[in-house]
Amino acid sequence: MMNKILDPSYLNQVSQTYKGVSDVVNKFRPQLGAWVSESGGALNGGSKDVSRTFADGLWYLDQMGMASTYDQKVFCRQALIGGNYCLLNATTFVPNPDYYGALLWHRLMGSTVLAVTKEFDPNLRVYAHCAKKKPGVSLIFINLSKDRSFNITLSNAKPGDAEKPNYEFVGKKNREEYHLRALTGDIKDDIVCLNDVPMVQTDSEDIPAMDPKLVDASTPISIAAQSIAYVTIRDFEAPACV
Repeated sequence: MMNKILDPSYLNQVSQTYKGVSDVVNKFRPQLGAWVSESGGALNGGSKDVSRTFADGLWYLDQMGMASTYDQKVFCRQALIGGNYCLLNATTFVPNPDYYGALLWHRLMGSTVLAVTKEFDPNLRVYAHCAKKKPGVSLIFINLSKDRSFNITLSNAKPGDAEKPNYEFVGKKNREEYHLRALTGDIKDDIVCLNDVPMVQTDSEDIPAMDPKLVDASTPISIAAQSIAYVTIRDFEAPACV
């Protein structure tokens, strides 16, 4: 299962399922939309050695990004508690790594999906939405590569020329970045760090603060090997987000 999670060509296979469902819905009931009603990365309760680890987020968040591009209205995770694919440890109720990835998605990614094209290694997965409730654009970067990091610059399409992204975007406001990685650097770890801070419960048994790192907008976006990053750019003016 670990090899499948890290294989971009394997992850891409489900896009045909999403497309097929989308085509059927658009043909017969376009006003309804489709739901992913149950998902967990592995059948029969999930994989005990993978589903509760940081590695599962590489699959999970990629699937949510891909489902969104095919207009899936809801993505249900099986389960909150129960089996090996639960978002909370079934004994202690402590959040597993995927809980934090899902919470950031909920807080940052709006319902309007933006088209993304990329010119680099297929191990870097990228999805973009209008930011949730506030101006700007939120992106998620998922780096499957074990030993390669990426420095990203963004380009934007001019209105009326959407097929030719022809100018580099450099914002003036600081970017809001949330970088997720495994605590030990081993993606089989079951503790995730957010901006290098371990996500463990506080003394009051609450989840820790999940604040962004503010980064100079003139610098490239840096994505470490086998990591996930949410990036929100408040002054990126995508026409669809106005």
